[in-house]
Amino acid sequence: MNKLFHVGIDVGSTTVKVAVLNNFMELVYGKYERHFSDIKKTVKEILTDVYKEFKDSEITITITGSGGMSLSNSVGITFVQEVIASTKAIQTYNPQTDVVIELGGEDAKITYLKDGIDQRMNGTCAGGTGSFIDQMASLLKTDAEGLNELAKNYKTIYPIAARCGVFAKTDVQPLLNEGALKEDIAVSILQAVVIQTISGLACGRPIRGNVAFLGGPLFFLSELRKRFIEMLKLKDEQVVFPENSQLYIAIGAALASINERKISFDSLMNRFENLKNISIDESDRLRPLFKDNEEYEDFRKRHDVHSVKRKNLSDFQGDCFLGIDAGSTTTKASLIDNEGNILYTHYCNNEGSPLRSTVKILKELYSIMPKEAKIVNSAVTGYGEALLKTALKVDIGEIETIAHYKAAAFFCPGVDFILDIGGQDMKCLKTKDGVIESILLNEACSSGCGSFLETFANSLGMGIKNFAKEAICSQKPVDLGSRCTVFMNSRVKQAQKEGASVGDISAGLSYSVIKNALFKVIKIRNPKEIGEKIVVQGGTFYNDAVLRSFELLSEREVIRPDIAGIMGAFGAALIAKEKYKESYITKLLNIDELNGLSVETSMARCGLCANNCLLTVNNFGNGEKFVSGNRCERGAGKEKKKNLLPNLFKYKYDRLFQYKPLKEEEAKRGILGIPRVLNMYEDYPFWFTLFTELGFRVELSSRSSKRIYEKGIETIPSESVCYPGKMVHGHIMNLIEKGIKTIFILALLMKVKSKKKQTTIIIVLL
Repeated sequence: MNKLFHVGIDVGSTTVKVAVLNNFMELVYGKYERHFSDIKKTVKEILTDVYKEFKDSEITITITGSGGMSLSNSVGITFVQEVIASTKAIQTYNPQTDVVIELGGEDAKITYLKDGIDQRMNGTCAGGTGSFIDQMASLLKTDAEGLNELAKNYKTIYPIAARCGVFAKTDVQPLLNEGALKEDIAVSILQAVVIQTISGLACGRPIRGNVAFLGGPLFFLSELRKRFIEMLKLKDEQVVFPENSQLYIAIGAALASINERKISFDSLMNRFENLKNISIDESDRLRPLFKDNEEYEDFRKRHDVHSVKRKNLSDFQGDCFLGIDAGSTTTKASLIDNEGNILYTHYCNNEGSPLRSTVKILKELYSIMPKEAKIVNSAVTGYGEALLKTALKVDIGEIETIAHYKAAAFFCPGVDFILDIGGQDMKCLKTKDGVIESILLNEACSSGCGSFLETFANSLGMGIKNFAKEAICSQKPVDLGSRCTVFMNSRVKQAQKEGASVGDISAGLSYSVIKNALFKVIKIRNPKEIGEKIVVQGGTFYNDAVLRSFELLSEREVIRPDIAGIMGAFGAALIAKEKYKESYITKLLNIDELNGLSVETSMARCGLCANNCLLTVNNFGNGEKFVSGNRCERGAGKEKKKNLLPNLFKYKYDRLFQYKPLKEEEAKRGILGIPRVLNMYEDYPFWFTLFTELGFRVELSSRSSKRIYEKGIETIPSESVCYPGKMVHGHIMNLIEKGIKTIFILALLMKVKSKKKQTTIIIVLL
């Protein structure tokens, strides 16, 4: 008689898990592997490995997971919902569990098991999941395991947004640019995941009792578990961490299969051998970027015209002007002469340190410059402007928009529309008569930026140049929309599974970049809105597929300079040339000063006001100091100006809240707590006076802070409520921790204003 085993397959967004149980419900085989978008191949490889050991056995089997439905339909195997699978596993092996927290590649779940099963799952955003952690780790030039190791040696935690991978990059990149320790950034990323999971999914229901941690990220990343345990204030006996927690959903699927029909392992393998790819619906295809190679060559010739003149630096004599663009992910430099001819350019990844990369560029430049050439003025722009200006004594600091406008106007006098797409940011400038009229930035999403494309190219095992070449030849680009980077992963994987080529995906992503720029950032309704004289720039536009997508969707022929990726540096060099005055002696560090430059980074609390900002202090060997993390000039370490104007905000704050409450023995009606939030910043004097006259001792919650916010994240019923609204919950918890039993909350419905008087309609809840 053949032995019987129970098999569960969990097909997640990034991994495949397979578990095999014997009749005693013991795990006899387990496998966890990334599928890199090829689900069918990965499942077949794992099952082939299982088959070697259990080929003469009978099995029962079910499939679960976010990517398991289509696979189960294709091979005729029962599909079981993830919540059922995870609940079965937990109730079988860990019945004492009250709450399950599970993190996967693109999903996050909290399941409450007491008083009926209640599961909460992320919907429109994949921030705070495994893929999010992978993306953040790549910023630190490591992987998820490396991020975990870094986090073990942290000293401080920074506030980082995990609501979206883009916002997190916006928080992380400046920290890197300003010299913050990678260990501190790593733990801050993990802390952000914890806050996002609890505040975004708990939605007002507290996480209490015994808590189980499931899923790959929580199994492999010990520091992430530690962050959850500390945030939830769990005791050791309340932490449920199963030995094979990364396989628990697959184990649950195996348990769920027990009552399924028995089949032989041979028949299962035959089903997978006969599985065919599903083709993509033709309605999901877009217009090819080019009809044929001839059209592409015409396109290339038209754009090759827009090039800047160059001269050989090795035999140049005279004055030079240096421009540096310290961008979010790259550092660019441009050296020009008095006529704007380029003598030298450099474009490189900053590896998380714009200072180090710029020093390397300057040393290279000095080594090849002839004695007859002399840098007489310099300018810097970009994310790292303030840091480089201080450390390297660059003469001029200029904002990015002006630098990019100067460069665009050089190629196209009278330019009225400039679109710059960089590594993780996008800028749209509308100009008229030489004046910038409006500036639009990608505040909410970077799914139209260079790092977006590079991330996908790397995930498919290709460099960005080869990835772009594939797009040019595509005749059936896939319509991938313009969603968030993390969720776009799923759409790309689906397209791959359905037979789309790398070229089809690359072309589709190029369309997505421009759709995001035109319809999300610029929000155009008609192509005529973007003007006639258009210059596109930024490293992303070196990609011919992106440039062609822009021209097709905007219905415009545009100018792409041959130095599109260094336009910020070129514009800065032009500004240095413009502002140069005869006899001025540049302060830029020479080669000897560069060789003697050293950097020591330390952390300190400002202490000059109640914000108590956490400062990153960079001390340079040349006596200069650069401070970041300060919210005002007081923490920058600069000398105070004499005769400072009065701080009216401080005066108002003190005037509002420095009322002296009754002594406890004088308060006949007891103590009344009031949260220091919202309209109390206007109306507190009224309420303090009213309740004091009524015989209450009025006590305020503490001043708002990140710690106050975190106190209330479990109680917030909706993730879409505004941040000040979320902060109210933390203030109420702060009052409760102070032992206050009665709290006054004001519900202000409306304010009605008239010429004679103002009437306020209120509801008071006690």
